[in-house]
Amino acid sequence: MIVTLTPNPSVDRTIQLASPLCRGGVIRSRTTHDDPGGKGVNVAQVVRAAGVRTLAVLPGDDDDPLMRRLREKGLPHESVPLGSALRINITLAEDDGTTTKINEPGPELAPHVRDRLAAALATASVDASWAALCGSLPPGTPADWYGELAERLEAPVALDTSGAALASAVERAPASLALIKPNSDELGELLGVPASEFEGDPAQAGERARPLLERGLGAILLTLGAQGALLLSREGIWSAEAPRITARSTVGAGDSSLAGYLLGSIRGADPGECLALAVAYGSAAASLPGSQMPTPEDLLDLPAVRRVA
Repeated sequence: MIVTLTPNPSVDRTIQLASPLCRGGVIRSRTTHDDPGGKGVNVAQVVRAAGVRTLAVLPGDDDDPLMRRLREKGLPHESVPLGSALRINITLAEDDGTTTKINEPGPELAPHVRDRLAAALATASVDASWAALCGSLPPGTPADWYGELAERLEAPVALDTSGAALASAVERAPASLALIKPNSDELGELLGVPASEFEGDPAQAGERARPLLERGLGAILLTLGAQGALLLSREGIWSAEAPRITARSTVGAGDSSLAGYLLGSIRGADPGECLALAVAYGSAAASLPGSQMPTPEDLLDLPAVRRVA
């Protein structure tokens, strides 16, 4: 089973624009669609669609629109009431695949809500193959909360976040993180170097990331958008190019990449095969409209993987 935590979930509202986005203009929409969202929720949807057991842990009152949508989809979840509405994130989607996101900050989580989320996650993770901690932290949450959780969990931990939450988790508990999944901007910010340092030269990316691995971090799944992805670990560096697709929406592409990697891992795939699945799932997500998450039927052929070091 793969357990996910999404402390700052959302209803993802996708507005398909009838014409290109024009700042300051009047723009008509073609369709509007609401989906349950948040990185961990997206990962859980992909995992469930692949036929693997999953549980999404998240805050939310039973009558919140997000909870109703999770029940409609039949996605296994455990929610902790918090007494306030969850956020609505808006995606403006253009026909050429360009997406513009407007994300609300989300409600604060009281300390007792965080404690209940941590307890639910710990209980669910006892028999899990992976625990995935995903997304931004809500306002008022200590920046090192993910690191604190990682230290307490028995399952291998995958972390997909950014900014202070990523930096604090890596600082506090590197040896408790089996995997992190940044993009080049997020990894560049973490290490204080330009994102370009991780693009185009896998060997150079490995050198830049080496200090993290030497501190005990398990592996880095570095997603590079249309360029594909890299897998960096103390055992080696693997590179995979993304297949050519017609991009329709990038919403959830990174989450789908993480899900693909985790699915490969629990099936006993080697690192290169896990990377290939990550790229295949991420590319499939980008080829789908709005906030739609990919199923195995949406995958193209697995990309070739090259071991760099």
